[in-house]
Amino acid sequence: MLPLQHAPSPATRARLLWLDVVRGFALCGILLANVRPIANAGEAVIAAGPAPAFFGQMWPGLFVDQRFYPIFSLLFGVGFALLYGSAQARSPRPRLILLRRLLVLLALGLAHMFLLWRGDVLTIYAVAGLVALLPSTWLPRWAVAVLGAVVVAASLALSGGAFTLVPGLFLLGAALVRYGVVDAAERSAKGAVAGVALFAVPAVPLLVWQVSLDPADPAFSRAFALAGLAVAGVYVCAMAALMHTCARRALVAAFAPLGRMALTNYLSATAIVLAVRPLVGGTPDQWGQGTVAVIAGAVLAAQWAWSSWWLARYRQGPLEWLWRWATWGHRPPFKRTPPTTT
Repeated sequence: MLPLQHAPSPATRARLLWLDVVRGFALCGILLANVRPIANAGEAVIAAGPAPAFFGQMWPGLFVDQRFYPIFSLLFGVGFALLYGSAQARSPRPRLILLRRLLVLLALGLAHMFLLWRGDVLTIYAVAGLVALLPSTWLPRWAVAVLGAVVVAASLALSGGAFTLVPGLFLLGAALVRYGVVDAAERSAKGAVAGVALFAVPAVPLLVWQVSLDPADPAFSRAFALAGLAVAGVYVCAMAALMHTCARRALVAAFAPLGRMALTNYLSATAIVLAVRPLVGGTPDQWGQGTVAVIAGAVLAAQWAWSSWWLARYRQGPLEWLWRWATWGHRPPFKRTPPTTT
């Protein structure tokens, strides 16, 4: 078994709040991008023809659509590597723990797909995890990093990105843990600040390139994917850097509850959007971006309030707790122990 080099001991690892914050932030963006697809409005991102007013229809294609799923994919790889470290310390067969986790996720994804929404991503994540992440635990960290970069580059070159990027982003996320980058981001803002500059430099010309292309142009999907990765990189690094400023408390309050219950909130958002669709009126493809933003904002506000209330009383979200139970094969603690008074 290969240890996670330069990572703290899993037995003493503190929760990395910046990951919860970035995960919650990404959940907000994913819901904003998914409201129409969930409500069966199709998958068009930017309409063909003349560019519409910036604050009318173009901004989602620049800053939302396909900008947040790369973040979630990267974080999934990070979480997998962190769990592997924990499983190594706690189980003689750590890969069996990971296999159970992915199989349970696959079952959840298939149920979500066939019962609620065909656009489910959990199934893709589970399959990509089985194909890429689980075998990567036998590889040295340099090989995981190189393989991840090669898969991402090949995906961009051959298909223009989209969900074929997922395995590569998984591997890059796992490599960030094994090289100690994830822990370093919690301790210092230096790397995150450098990352903002590193990703912002290509993001600007890539966004200009994207806007200059007609969506029917074969090059559009590649420009869209490249711009999406660059913008996603800016988002992640900016949030990690802001966690070392006076904004930390506000960011934790706003996004950590959503991020800590990401699985529960992702799945419940589908049911809520489907439930409110008849109340909105019209067909989803006729909804303006303002309507979409209001729906997403209302859902997220409700989920934030519920997540905050729930986590004050329970250690994990309901689905996260069940997933942990299935992963480890024994019932984990659920309720928070109230502080003792003397």
